[in-house]
Amino acid sequence: MFSIKRIWLNRDKKLFQEWSSLLVSNELAVDTQVDYTIGIFNENQLIGTASLYQNIIKCVSVSSDYQGNDLLAKLVTHLLEYLKEQMIFHTFLYTKPESAILFKGLGFEEIIRTDQVVFMEFGQPNFDSFLEILNQNKQSFKTASSIVMNANPFTLGHYYLIKEASKQSEWVYVFVVSENSSEFSSDERMELVKQGCASLTNVTILPTMTYQVSSATFPSYFLKERAELDVAKTQATLDAKLFKEKIAKALNIKKRFVGDEPYSKVTNIYNEAMKTEFQTDIELIILNRKEVESEIISATKVRKAYEEKNWSKIKKMVPETTYNYLLTRGE
Repeated sequence: MFSIKRIWLNRDKKLFQEWSSLLVSNELAVDTQVDYTIGIFNENQLIGTASLYQNIIKCVSVSSDYQGNDLLAKLVTHLLEYLKEQMIFHTFLYTKPESAILFKGLGFEEIIRTDQVVFMEFGQPNFDSFLEILNQNKQSFKTASSIVMNANPFTLGHYYLIKEASKQSEWVYVFVVSENSSEFSSDERMELVKQGCASLTNVTILPTMTYQVSSATFPSYFLKERAELDVAKTQATLDAKLFKEKIAKALNIKKRFVGDEPYSKVTNIYNEAMKTEFQTDIELIILNRKEVESEIISATKVRKAYEEKNWSKIKKMVPETTYNYLLTRGE
Protein backbone atom coordinates (compact mmCIF):
# COMPACT_ATOMS: atom_id res chain seq x y z
CA MET A 1 0.00 0.00 0.00
CA PHE A 2 1.43 3.37 -1.03
CA SER A 3 1.33 6.37 1.33
CA ILE A 4 2.08 10.07 0.78
CA LYS A 5 3.93 11.94 3.51
CA ARG A 6 5.65 15.29 3.88
CA ILE A 7 9.45 15.10 3.80
CA TRP A 8 11.58 17.43 5.92
CA LEU A 9 14.79 17.49 3.90
CA ASN A 10 16.77 19.46 6.46
CA ARG A 11 15.93 17.13 9.36
CA ASP A 12 16.74 13.65 8.08
CA LYS A 13 20.13 13.14 6.39
CA LYS A 14 19.34 9.56 5.36
CA LEU A 15 16.05 10.56 3.75
CA PHE A 16 17.72 13.54 2.08
CA GLN A 17 20.21 11.15 0.49
CA GLU A 18 17.40 8.85 -0.71
CA TRP A 19 15.57 11.88 -2.12
CA SER A 20 18.72 13.10 -3.90
CA SER A 21 19.37 9.66 -5.36
CA LEU A 22 15.80 9.43 -6.64
CA LEU A 23 16.19 12.75 -8.47
CA VAL A 24 19.56 11.79 -9.95
CA SER A 25 18.16 8.43 -11.11
CA ASN A 26 15.81 10.36 -13.39
CA GLU A 27 18.55 12.77 -14.52
CA LEU A 28 17.19 15.65 -12.45
CA ALA A 29 19.34 18.18 -10.61
CA VAL A 30 19.32 18.05 -6.82
CA ASP A 31 17.54 21.38 -6.38
CA THR A 32 17.25 22.33 -2.70
CA GLN A 33 15.47 25.60 -3.48
CA VAL A 34 12.17 24.18 -2.19
CA ASP A 35 9.90 24.95 0.74
CA TYR A 36 7.51 21.97 0.71
CA THR A 37 8.37 18.39 -0.28
CA ILE A 38 6.30 15.20 -0.31
CA GLY A 39 7.20 11.58 -0.90
CA ILE A 40 5.31 8.44 -1.87
CA PHE A 41 6.44 5.46 0.16
CA ASN A 42 6.04 1.73 -0.33
CA GLU A 43 6.26 0.80 3.34
CA ASN A 44 9.53 2.59 4.27
CA GLN A 45 10.95 2.89 0.75
CA LEU A 46 10.81 6.29 -0.97
CA ILE A 47 9.55 5.60 -4.50
CA GLY A 48 8.34 9.02 -5.64
CA THR A 49 8.71 12.69 -4.72
CA ALA A 50 7.62 16.19 -5.69
CA SER A 51 8.31 19.64 -4.24
CA LEU A 52 7.04 23.20 -4.21
CA TYR A 53 8.87 26.49 -4.22
CA GLN A 54 6.16 29.08 -3.63
CA ASN A 55 3.66 28.12 -6.37
CA ILE A 56 6.18 26.26 -8.55
CA ILE A 57 6.05 22.47 -8.75
CA LYS A 58 9.52 21.01 -9.19
CA CYS A 59 11.72 17.96 -8.48
CA VAL A 60 9.01 15.50 -9.57
CA SER A 61 10.54 12.04 -9.75
CA VAL A 62 9.21 8.47 -9.62
CA SER A 63 11.37 5.36 -9.28
CA SER A 64 11.68 3.45 -12.56
CA ASP A 65 10.46 0.31 -10.77
CA TYR A 66 7.12 1.96 -10.02
CA GLN A 67 6.39 4.01 -13.14
CA GLY A 68 3.03 3.09 -14.62
CA ASN A 69 1.33 3.12 -11.21
CA ASP A 70 -0.11 6.62 -11.72
CA LEU A 71 2.18 7.91 -8.97
CA LEU A 72 3.05 11.11 -10.83
CA ALA A 73 -0.63 12.07 -10.96
CA LYS A 74 -0.98 11.34 -7.24
CA LEU A 75 2.00 13.54 -6.40
CA VAL A 76 0.87 16.48 -8.53
CA THR A 77 -2.76 16.24 -7.38
CA HIS A 78 -1.59 16.29 -3.76
CA LEU A 79 0.46 19.45 -4.36
CA LEU A 80 -2.41 21.17 -6.20
CA GLU A 81 -4.72 20.38 -3.28
CA TYR A 82 -2.13 21.74 -0.84
CA LEU A 83 -1.86 24.98 -2.85
CA LYS A 84 -5.65 25.24 -3.01
CA GLU A 85 -5.74 25.10 0.80
CA GLN A 86 -3.33 28.06 0.77
CA MET A 87 -5.74 29.88 -1.62
CA ILE A 88 -3.24 29.61 -4.50
CA PHE A 89 -4.92 28.73 -7.80
CA HIS A 90 -2.16 29.41 -10.33
CA THR A 91 0.76 26.99 -10.51
CA PHE A 92 3.96 26.68 -12.55
CA LEU A 93 5.96 23.61 -13.39
CA TYR A 94 9.39 22.77 -14.81
CA THR A 95 9.80 19.39 -16.46
CA LYS A 96 11.99 17.57 -18.96
CA PRO A 97 10.76 17.75 -22.59
CA GLU A 98 9.99 14.02 -22.70
CA SER A 99 7.75 14.33 -19.61
CA ALA A 100 5.70 17.32 -20.76
CA ILE A 101 2.96 15.16 -22.29
CA LEU A 102 2.31 13.54 -18.90
CA PHE A 103 1.66 16.89 -17.27
CA LYS A 104 -0.44 18.06 -20.19
CA GLY A 105 -2.71 15.12 -19.39
CA LEU A 106 -3.11 16.59 -15.89
CA GLY A 107 -4.28 19.94 -17.26
CA PHE A 108 -1.00 21.86 -17.51
CA GLU A 109 -0.42 24.14 -20.51
CA GLU A 110 2.99 24.70 -22.09
CA ILE A 111 4.32 28.26 -22.08
CA ILE A 112 7.81 27.79 -23.53
CA ARG A 113 10.49 25.12 -23.88
CA THR A 114 14.22 24.88 -24.38
CA ASP A 115 16.30 21.80 -25.19
CA GLN A 116 16.60 21.10 -21.47
CA VAL A 117 13.33 22.14 -19.87
CA VAL A 118 9.63 22.82 -20.51
CA PHE A 119 7.90 25.59 -18.55
CA MET A 120 4.18 24.91 -17.95
CA GLU A 121 1.31 26.40 -15.94
CA PHE A 122 -2.05 25.43 -14.46
CA GLY A 123 -4.88 27.75 -13.46
CA GLN A 124 -5.72 31.43 -13.79
CA PRO A 125 -4.72 34.16 -14.56
CA ASN A 126 -2.48 32.57 -17.18
CA PHE A 127 -0.10 33.63 -19.93
CA ASP A 128 -2.99 34.48 -22.24
CA SER A 129 -4.17 36.96 -19.60
CA PHE A 130 -0.72 38.56 -19.67
CA LEU A 131 -0.78 38.78 -23.48
CA GLU A 132 -4.12 40.58 -23.25
CA ILE A 133 -2.49 43.23 -21.04
CA LEU A 134 0.31 43.62 -23.59
CA ASN A 135 -2.15 43.97 -26.47
CA GLN A 136 -4.11 46.60 -24.55
CA ASN A 137 -0.92 48.67 -24.15
CA LYS A 138 0.59 48.04 -27.58
CA GLN A 139 1.61 51.14 -29.54
CA SER A 140 1.28 51.36 -33.32
CA PHE A 141 4.98 51.43 -34.21
CA LYS A 142 6.76 48.95 -36.45
CA THR A 143 9.61 48.58 -33.97
CA ALA A 144 10.04 49.19 -30.26
CA SER A 145 12.58 48.68 -27.50
CA SER A 146 12.34 47.18 -24.06
CA ILE A 147 13.94 47.26 -20.63
CA VAL A 148 13.23 44.92 -17.72
CA MET A 149 14.14 46.25 -14.30
CA ASN A 150 13.59 45.55 -10.63
CA ALA A 151 14.08 49.22 -9.62
CA ASN A 152 14.50 48.45 -5.94
CA PRO A 153 14.27 51.46 -5.68
CA PHE A 154 14.30 53.56 -8.88
CA THR A 155 17.68 55.31 -9.27
CA LEU A 156 19.33 57.77 -11.63
CA GLY A 157 21.01 54.71 -13.13
CA HIS A 158 17.62 53.28 -14.09
CA TYR A 159 16.52 56.67 -15.42
CA TYR A 160 19.68 56.97 -17.52
CA LEU A 161 19.03 53.55 -19.09
CA ILE A 162 15.42 54.44 -19.94
CA LYS A 163 16.29 57.89 -21.25
CA GLU A 164 19.03 56.52 -23.53
CA ALA A 165 16.60 53.89 -24.84
CA SER A 166 13.94 56.54 -25.46
CA LYS A 167 16.43 58.59 -27.52
CA GLN A 168 17.24 55.58 -29.71
CA SER A 169 13.71 54.18 -30.10
CA GLU A 170 10.30 55.00 -31.47
CA TRP A 171 8.77 53.53 -28.32
CA VAL A 172 10.09 51.92 -25.13
CA TYR A 173 8.29 49.35 -23.00
CA VAL A 174 9.69 49.28 -19.47
CA PHE A 175 8.77 46.13 -17.57
CA VAL A 176 8.97 46.46 -13.80
CA VAL A 177 9.47 43.13 -12.02
CA SER A 178 6.24 42.23 -10.23
CA GLU A 179 7.85 39.82 -7.77
CA ASN A 180 7.42 40.96 -4.17
CA SER A 181 10.81 39.65 -3.06
CA SER A 182 12.42 43.04 -2.61
CA GLU A 183 12.80 45.76 0.00
CA PHE A 184 10.27 47.85 -1.91
CA SER A 185 6.95 46.33 -2.94
CA SER A 186 5.84 45.85 -6.53
CA ASP A 187 3.36 48.73 -6.20
CA GLU A 188 6.01 51.05 -4.73
CA ARG A 189 8.55 50.26 -7.44
CA MET A 190 6.00 50.59 -10.24
CA GLU A 191 4.89 53.99 -8.95
CA LEU A 192 8.47 55.26 -8.54
CA VAL A 193 9.30 54.29 -12.13
CA LYS A 194 6.14 56.00 -13.42
CA GLN A 195 6.89 59.18 -11.48
CA GLY A 196 10.55 59.18 -12.48
CA CYS A 197 9.74 58.75 -16.19
CA ALA A 198 6.79 61.17 -16.35
CA SER A 199 8.70 63.56 -18.64
CA LEU A 200 9.46 60.87 -21.23
CA THR A 201 6.67 60.83 -23.80
CA ASN A 202 7.53 57.60 -25.64
CA VAL A 203 7.65 55.22 -22.67
CA THR A 204 5.06 52.73 -21.38
CA ILE A 205 5.50 51.17 -17.93
CA LEU A 206 4.20 47.60 -17.58
CA PRO A 207 4.29 44.83 -14.95
CA THR A 208 6.10 41.58 -15.68
CA MET A 209 3.50 39.61 -13.71
CA THR A 210 5.21 36.22 -13.35
CA TYR A 211 6.59 35.96 -16.88
CA GLN A 212 9.89 37.88 -16.74
CA VAL A 213 12.62 37.66 -14.09
CA SER A 214 10.32 36.05 -11.52
CA SER A 215 10.60 33.17 -9.08
CA ALA A 216 8.85 31.14 -11.78
CA THR A 217 11.06 31.95 -14.79
CA PHE A 218 14.33 32.93 -13.14
CA PRO A 219 14.42 32.12 -9.39
CA SER A 220 18.22 32.36 -9.23
CA TYR A 221 17.90 36.12 -9.77
CA PHE A 222 16.44 36.43 -6.28
CA LEU A 223 19.06 34.13 -4.70
CA LYS A 224 22.14 35.63 -6.32
CA GLU A 225 24.52 34.81 -3.50
CA ARG A 226 23.38 31.18 -3.26
CA ALA A 227 22.50 30.40 -6.86
CA GLU A 228 24.24 27.54 -8.62
CA LEU A 229 25.54 29.03 -11.84
CA ASP A 230 24.66 26.05 -14.08
CA VAL A 231 21.06 26.20 -12.82
CA ALA A 232 21.05 29.97 -13.30
CA LYS A 233 22.16 29.54 -16.91
CA THR A 234 19.30 27.13 -17.67
CA GLN A 235 16.79 29.50 -16.06
CA ALA A 236 18.22 32.55 -17.82
CA THR A 237 18.01 30.83 -21.20
CA LEU A 238 14.36 29.96 -20.61
CA ASP A 239 13.56 33.51 -19.48
CA ALA A 240 15.31 34.99 -22.53
CA LYS A 241 13.56 32.62 -24.93
CA LEU A 242 10.16 33.42 -23.43
CA PHE A 243 10.86 37.11 -23.92
CA LYS A 244 12.00 36.67 -27.52
CA GLU A 245 9.35 34.28 -28.77
CA LYS A 246 6.26 35.50 -26.93
CA ILE A 247 6.63 38.94 -25.32
CA ALA A 248 8.81 40.72 -27.89
CA LYS A 249 6.74 39.28 -30.72
CA ALA A 250 3.53 40.63 -29.17
CA LEU A 251 4.91 44.20 -28.95
CA ASN A 252 7.21 44.30 -32.01
CA ILE A 253 10.24 44.71 -29.75
CA LYS A 254 13.50 44.71 -31.72
CA LYS A 255 15.92 46.08 -29.11
CA ARG A 256 16.57 45.19 -25.47
CA PHE A 257 18.58 47.61 -23.34
CA VAL A 258 20.53 46.47 -20.28
CA GLY A 259 23.24 47.89 -18.06
CA ASP A 260 26.60 46.18 -17.91
CA GLU A 261 27.07 44.03 -14.81
CA PRO A 262 30.38 44.33 -12.93
CA TYR A 263 29.07 42.91 -9.64
CA SER A 264 26.63 40.00 -10.03
CA LYS A 265 27.65 36.74 -11.73
CA VAL A 266 23.99 35.72 -12.04
CA THR A 267 22.96 38.96 -13.76
CA ASN A 268 25.97 38.66 -16.04
CA ILE A 269 24.88 35.11 -16.94
CA TYR A 270 21.44 36.53 -17.77
CA ASN A 271 22.95 39.14 -20.11
CA GLU A 272 25.02 36.44 -21.84
CA ALA A 273 21.97 34.17 -22.18
CA MET A 274 20.04 36.98 -23.87
CA LYS A 275 22.90 37.62 -26.27
CA THR A 276 22.99 33.94 -27.23
CA GLU A 277 19.22 33.50 -27.44
CA PHE A 278 18.35 36.74 -29.26
CA GLN A 279 20.88 36.20 -32.09
CA THR A 280 19.86 38.65 -34.84
CA ASP A 281 16.15 38.74 -33.92
CA ILE A 282 16.58 41.27 -31.11
CA GLU A 283 19.50 43.65 -30.73
CA LEU A 284 20.93 43.53 -27.20
CA ILE A 285 22.35 46.93 -26.28
CA ILE A 286 24.57 46.96 -23.19
CA LEU A 287 25.22 50.42 -21.75
CA ASN A 288 27.87 51.36 -19.23
CA ARG A 289 26.45 51.92 -15.77
CA LYS A 290 25.77 55.52 -14.76
CA GLU A 291 28.30 56.98 -12.33
CA VAL A 292 28.21 59.85 -9.86
CA GLU A 293 31.49 61.20 -8.48
CA SER A 294 33.34 58.23 -10.06
CA GLU A 295 31.08 55.73 -8.25
CA ILE A 296 28.68 53.40 -10.09
CA ILE A 297 25.07 54.02 -9.08
CA SER A 298 23.26 50.94 -7.82
CA ALA A 299 20.00 50.25 -6.02
CA THR A 300 21.97 48.16 -3.50
CA LYS A 301 23.97 51.24 -2.49
CA VAL A 302 20.78 53.29 -2.22
CA ARG A 303 19.18 50.69 0.05
CA LYS A 304 22.27 50.65 2.27
CA ALA A 305 22.30 54.45 2.46
CA TYR A 306 18.57 54.36 3.22
CA GLU A 307 19.17 52.00 6.16
CA GLU A 308 21.88 54.35 7.42
CA LYS A 309 19.70 57.44 6.81
CA ASN A 310 22.50 58.87 4.66
CA TRP A 311 20.28 61.33 2.81
CA SER A 312 23.11 63.27 1.17
CA LYS A 313 24.38 60.09 -0.53
CA ILE A 314 20.86 59.04 -1.55
CA LYS A 315 20.19 62.44 -3.12
CA LYS A 316 23.15 61.99 -5.49
CA MET A 317 21.91 58.62 -6.76
CA VAL A 318 18.13 58.93 -7.20
CA PRO A 319 15.67 61.22 -9.01
CA GLU A 320 13.89 63.87 -6.96
CA THR A 321 10.67 61.83 -7.05
CA THR A 322 12.38 58.81 -5.47
CA TYR A 323 14.21 61.00 -2.94
CA ASN A 324 11.00 62.68 -1.79
CA TYR A 325 9.26 59.32 -1.45
CA LEU A 326 12.11 57.86 0.59
CA LEU A 327 12.06 60.88 2.91
CA THR A 328 8.35 60.31 3.55
CA ARG A 329 8.73 56.54 3.84
CA GLY A 330 11.61 56.90 6.27
CA GLU A 331 9.61 58.93 8.77
